[in-house]
Amino acid sequence: MHKKGLSHLLEPSFQLYFLFLAAFALATALMGQYALAAGEAVVVLVLYFYLRQRNSVRRKEILNYIENISHNMDVAAKDTMVNAPLPMVIFRPETEEVIWSNDRFLQITGERDHLFDRKITEAVPSFEPRWLMEGKTQCPGEVELAGRRFLVFGHMVRTSDKEERSFLATTYWVDVTDFSHVRDEFYASRPVLALLNIDNYDEVFKGINDNAKSAMLSDINKLFDQWAAPTRGVLCRYDRDRYLFLFEEQYLSQFVEKKFDLVDQIREIVNPNGLPATLSIGVGRDAETLEDLYQFASLALEMALSRGGDQAVVKSRINFEFYGGRRASDTEKHTKVKSRVMASALYELIGDASQVFVMGHAFPDLDCMGPAAGIVALARSRGIPAHIVRDPEPNPADPLTNELAALPEYEGVFLSPADALVAADARSLLVVVDTNRPEQVLSPSLLESANKVAVIDHHRRAASYIEGTALNFQEPYASSASELVTELLQYVVDTNALLRLEAEALMSGIVLDSKNFTLRAGSRTFDAAAFLRRAGADTTEVRRFFKTDLKLTVSRYEILKEAKMYRGKLAIAAMDHPVDRVTAAQAADELLTISGVDASFVLFPDADGRVILSARSVGDTNVQVILEALGGGGNAAVAGAQIPDKTVETVLAELQAAIDHYYEEK
Repeated sequence: MHKKGLSHLLEPSFQLYFLFLAAFALATALMGQYALAAGEAVVVLVLYFYLRQRNSVRRKEILNYIENISHNMDVAAKDTMVNAPLPMVIFRPETEEVIWSNDRFLQITGERDHLFDRKITEAVPSFEPRWLMEGKTQCPGEVELAGRRFLVFGHMVRTSDKEERSFLATTYWVDVTDFSHVRDEFYASRPVLALLNIDNYDEVFKGINDNAKSAMLSDINKLFDQWAAPTRGVLCRYDRDRYLFLFEEQYLSQFVEKKFDLVDQIREIVNPNGLPATLSIGVGRDAETLEDLYQFASLALEMALSRGGDQAVVKSRINFEFYGGRRASDTEKHTKVKSRVMASALYELIGDASQVFVMGHAFPDLDCMGPAAGIVALARSRGIPAHIVRDPEPNPADPLTNELAALPEYEGVFLSPADALVAADARSLLVVVDTNRPEQVLSPSLLESANKVAVIDHHRRAASYIEGTALNFQEPYASSASELVTELLQYVVDTNALLRLEAEALMSGIVLDSKNFTLRAGSRTFDAAAFLRRAGADTTEVRRFFKTDLKLTVSRYEILKEAKMYRGKLAIAAMDHPVDRVTAAQAADELLTISGVDASFVLFPDADGRVILSARSVGDTNVQVILEALGGGGNAAVAGAQIPDKTVETVLAELQAAIDHYYEEK
């Protein structure tokens, strides 16, 4: 039918012409010209039979030509399949049953006989044919067979079989072994740059004699050399406390597998005063240029230091990877040189700005509003207008916010996020306090529009952080953001420049995050509190910001009743209904007062479909590392997370898995 239809299309159609010729002959006869009409009729008949004969011959020639081409194509197709230069195999994708394979495929599989009635996965165990069923034409990865590597291409066709198994898969196997070896060698030999930093160099070597200092440096350098020797890389010291290490990427997996154990080894080196040395490592990899590689390593080291040091961070083009840093305590820095430098820099930034906006995290607490009030005081001392971005929703800082807003000096200071965005100009300075993550700020739009941003935070830096800041004062050792802002104020303003309520606001932030000076409170915490006390802060008045009503107190004890012990020393309270976030945080704090509890976790659903999680620690458990696995953050002793689109049961299971992983890795 197909051939007849094709030949019919190629056949010229002259019927209409003969019809007109016959009509002319008839017209001639009607006009009485019978002889002429007879001659015309004879000519028409002769032409008609001649064209019929020629069309018949031409049709036969076309059909013969088509049949010849079809035959040659079939022969070529069969010959291509049998003698193709590439290994080929045809099988049923549903059952993996081999239908046919050429000799070259038999050669690469090492089979002498045909593979009929055998599964392709029996001949090639590493081959997974599911990608064909998904409509793909190339196997996602390379297939290893008999020491060779292959890229597999293929497609599926539907057969004329009306049974259920009506598909056949044809695959072509391309040997890419040599290319793969060259590629692997290229990636294995790519340069990796590591920057090693002795975190507490000044503290460790302060007050010790030269002999002890030389002995410690010798021990440190010996560990560095032993650690780097297997890589045959380049290790050199380029500053008194920093080293540069260049090696090939093939050795990076060894360091990762051992979780950069050099960090733990360095900690065993202790000075005569009993203070151990700590090390931070920033590793840059997968960069296009050496300049980018150094930039990656520098960012990784900065990340490690901002998370408290004593750990290793690997930075690639995609993300950060963290190793170590699981100890619950961050070493307090006794030198205040950085604080003095930061205070001067912030003072100049404020002086150059047209106006200052202060913003914390969403659902602000006292340690968010306290630092904001401190920045307003600093801006007021420089004569620069300042505004605090206020959360329109009810939050724990509302009592303090209302008292500040009632002061004459704070008239027009508080703005909504929308009003702040409208009021900001090109010379505005945005100061972000008590958070370093862009997704947690009160107004992401204001953050994106600000040309100059300063960050003051005491939480460890997460993988997502505010980039491109003009100033970044981030110290995880500090008890609170209020402590950091108070340190800055000590260097640039007098105590009489602070309003009494501003001093109490800063004091309340310290009291909140240090749990009444019992948690993460170092000598610098008490120095900051002493400065605020001299500025007029009354600790008795501060307590009014922490009062709760009877209903919330009862709710807190309901949370305590739901707590269950996990792994012997962790208390977890999972609530199946929404509770007040401040109450949940207070319950997490109170769980730590129970004997034998080193860390506590409280989780509950909120009205927006999220699961809120509060975590606290007083022992060696680093709750920040645990909650990072769930997308949260914080510091070693206080952390939190907000997990959307999941149930409390699901988050509880994920939390327990994160805890198990933490202790397995520790």
